[in-house]
Amino acid sequence: MAIEGAPQGWLPEYRAKGSGSNADIGVLLVHGFTGSPASMRPFAHFLNEKGYQVSVPVIPGHASRWQDLNKVHWSSWPQKVEQELVELKKTCRKVFLVGLSMGGGNSLYVSADHQDKVDGIVLVNPMIHIPGLQIKFVSIISKVQESRASVGDDIKKPGVTEWGYDALPIKGVAQLYKYLKLARKRLPGIKTPVLLFHSVDDHTLDVSNTEIILNEIGSSDKQRIELLNSYHVATLDYDADIIFENTRLFIQERSK
Repeated sequence: MAIEGAPQGWLPEYRAKGSGSNADIGVLLVHGFTGSPASMRPFAHFLNEKGYQVSVPVIPGHASRWQDLNKVHWSSWPQKVEQELVELKKTCRKVFLVGLSMGGGNSLYVSADHQDKVDGIVLVNPMIHIPGLQIKFVSIISKVQESRASVGDDIKKPGVTEWGYDALPIKGVAQLYKYLKLARKRLPGIKTPVLLFHSVDDHTLDVSNTEIILNEIGSSDKQRIELLNSYHVATLDYDADIIFENTRLFIQERSK
């Protein structure tokens, strides 16, 4: 996995205006840690073809060099999502957040502060915690080790890549660890409707991430759909159509 050779225009931020009866409904799609907007582009194209306005931002530290992810503070991640949310609200009567992996944790954190602006949350193999003992020492480890092997491209479909980093920046992981702990604390206060997709064969995240979110989130309107033929980056995998169509139905039902 690497960002070199990505299709023209797939790494930068992507935005497209809506059309028809759905033109005033916006969808903000948030990519994962070490990933890029490329992981959300087919999803965004599908929704835009249905008339929805879409936005796929670059989360700070991504889609450039993996070393850049070692230079950012976690606070820049929700700030970027908030900026995009505010922009969408200028022209949209309804806005939905869609997050993949760490993008799920990012979407939840932001939604907790902006429930008046967010009408629904869609999560695809969302990340809300990092289990294990070693992660507790990540700040110390980051002082002696700059990166580790990439955890990206967990995709069952052959020949598919998410066009992300080919390394795991350790200082970035330390920031992620702090951020997810803060995001988890906010779950009980979130009352927004939630649709969550979980891959039964996810080699990147433990199922505890899904269970924590569904058990601790304050929303009474929450649904879980199991994906049987995809790995972690399910937006690019065999079950993508299941994700896309069920998301469309979720948005349609809550946009009346």
